[in-house]
Amino acid sequence: MILKIKWVSLFCVVAWTLLNPLTIMGQDKQFTLHDLIPGGKTQRYFVPQNLRQLQWCGDTYLYVKGDSLLGNELAKPAQLLFTRQQLNEALTKVGQPTVGTMPFFLAPYKEQPVLAFVAKQHRYHYNYVTNQIVAVYNLKNSWENQDFCPANGYLAFTEGDNLQILSPENQVSSVTNETEKGIVCGKSVHQNEFGIHKGTFWSPNGAALAFYRMDERMVTDYPIVNITTRCATAEPFKYPMAGMKSHEVTVGVYHLATGKTVWLKTGLPKEKYLTNIAWSPDEKSIYIAELNREQNEMHLVRYSALTGEKEADLFTEKDEHYVEPQNPVLFLPQNPEQFIWQSRRDGYNHLYLYNTKGELLKQLTAGKWEVLHVLGFDAKGKTLFFSSTQPLPNHPLDYGDALSVNTWKLDLKKGNCTNVTTNEGTQGVHTTQLSGTGKYLIDNYSAPDVPRILSILDTQKGKTMQTLLTAKNPYEGYAMPEIITGKIKAADGVTDLNYRLVKPVGLDESKKYPTIVYVYGGPHAQLVTGDWNNGVRGWDIYMAQRGYVLFTVDSRGSANRGQAFENVIHRNLGVNEMADQVKGVEFLKSLPYVDENRIGVHGWSYGGFMTTNLICSYPEIFKVGVAGGPVIDWSNYEIMYGERYMDRPQENPEGYKNANLKLKAKNLKGHLLLIHGDIDPVVVWQHSLGFVKACVDADTYPDYFVYPRHRHNVIGKDRPHLYEKITRYFDDYLKN
Repeated sequence: MILKIKWVSLFCVVAWTLLNPLTIMGQDKQFTLHDLIPGGKTQRYFVPQNLRQLQWCGDTYLYVKGDSLLGNELAKPAQLLFTRQQLNEALTKVGQPTVGTMPFFLAPYKEQPVLAFVAKQHRYHYNYVTNQIVAVYNLKNSWENQDFCPANGYLAFTEGDNLQILSPENQVSSVTNETEKGIVCGKSVHQNEFGIHKGTFWSPNGAALAFYRMDERMVTDYPIVNITTRCATAEPFKYPMAGMKSHEVTVGVYHLATGKTVWLKTGLPKEKYLTNIAWSPDEKSIYIAELNREQNEMHLVRYSALTGEKEADLFTEKDEHYVEPQNPVLFLPQNPEQFIWQSRRDGYNHLYLYNTKGELLKQLTAGKWEVLHVLGFDAKGKTLFFSSTQPLPNHPLDYGDALSVNTWKLDLKKGNCTNVTTNEGTQGVHTTQLSGTGKYLIDNYSAPDVPRILSILDTQKGKTMQTLLTAKNPYEGYAMPEIITGKIKAADGVTDLNYRLVKPVGLDESKKYPTIVYVYGGPHAQLVTGDWNNGVRGWDIYMAQRGYVLFTVDSRGSANRGQAFENVIHRNLGVNEMADQVKGVEFLKSLPYVDENRIGVHGWSYGGFMTTNLICSYPEIFKVGVAGGPVIDWSNYEIMYGERYMDRPQENPEGYKNANLKLKAKNLKGHLLLIHGDIDPVVVWQHSLGFVKACVDADTYPDYFVYPRHRHNVIGKDRPHLYEKITRYFDDYLKN
């Protein structure tokens, strides 16, 4: 009887297999959300292979593999430099606790084989050639914003709202001693806008430390509630909203020899932005890009680091829309009387050579493309390396659309630029690191059909010296959608916009499919790129597997296409960007397999603003939307970003009114899910709650979901939950 059942079962399996041939060998496997979403349990297996901690230490490339650190010089194959066991032996010799895994390393010195790492409340400097711990810094958990100075071995840090420094002998000195709440020293200011990401700036030789002091006492407290305590507690922070009082910033200079602080006399008005701090090579002066609150006039000013007096107002930049300095002056290594300045004054971000009198010597780069990053100089200071969207000469593809990024070397004397990255015949993105002498590059290259190639390049000869890694396609064997890119015309009928289209897996063009427009549309973001799979997100692939079309267009207002492309949104956020997104929908409707009655939209932050705006402004087009962390009322957004693009509410009442989505709540007809983190310090919770209240008043019915204890984005292990929630919403209301 048992034998008979087994034979019947086997017969059923064989018959079912014959009827379903795709279930056996050759069938493409299916993704789960955990495979494709950061934070997913299996996501690490579905990203292109990489080399951990790949970096330069001088002209030696290094990377971590397992419990070993490998590397070598120039074109030589990688060899073992040390193991975790050897590192632990060195730690034991100086009476320090061992590490259980390889730590995260930094190379603080250009010419020493020394790596720095932090473990168990200590900072260690390890010479991997001699296998010795050469420095130990005793740290505390309460120390933040640590800033090490290679020139003198001191470590600056903040504790609470005050700035202190730690000597190589582990002696702590207080730089500030503010006691009044609302005064913050040594931390980033101006909401991290204008390229600001820290609050301390060591002088070249370590004789002095410049730092920000921010007085926030006049700024309104914004309530944040901590729900993890037995009784929820208030944890307010300072959040200056558009049109309201801003914080006031000054710059101090602490001199180690005297223990005294000199305050720069930056003067009135107090409500201005002190950005892009840089030291002169002789440590006597400090350069600051000072921007008025209106953000339409910038002065590059030099101050004496010794007396605090203003030495010179070197030059001014004005723009009818806004000026946005992002990078400090960069002095030529062999000429302390000249520096390079980055500016968009001609419509694109380019490099300009100045002398210390403020005289423009020449424009170093020009064209309808953007300089993205300055990497550094060669050893003689005669060649500058930078990455940009510059078109390659005589190339059949149009590279002026920011889809490709290459690294270039600029001869500062002759003025000619030469491409030093490889694979010139294909579209792609090169992300590079310059070695200590500037002779070599680590090149991290990817293209739409290239997951990753890691190489060592010779910057002089422009040749690949060796290939460290060629990553395999991590999606091999899985059901993948077709991903295509192209161009459509913007609503102005002139400007080309880049789009990306992800087709459903197993597309049948005789059928109609639901479509989701993934949108951002604002400054400082580019969604359609020239790297792996054209920048497609894992969720897009997952939804294509579930039978959706996914579409993204970088509307006017997006990044890396020049000033005019971006500032078309000025004072009227949501107008031209939405018009461009509608043009994208018109293109979608021309495709035979897109169901024009089932079009949804999804975005986060600025994209959440766009999502909510689109579904309320075009209810006849968009049936379902999911808006994450959405800006709803720009008068509730912070000053630095908000006033740059909208001016103050008092100056632009009509623009603020048109962009106030609470006034459009009455137009909601489709299904809209709003998602917000309850401790979001960027787009505060008030935005989405205000929209829900407006919907209640207008008798419209959005859906709502909150992620407790998450900030502006839902990250970590909860992110797959977020995308499961989003997926279910589209499945419920758009798929069928």
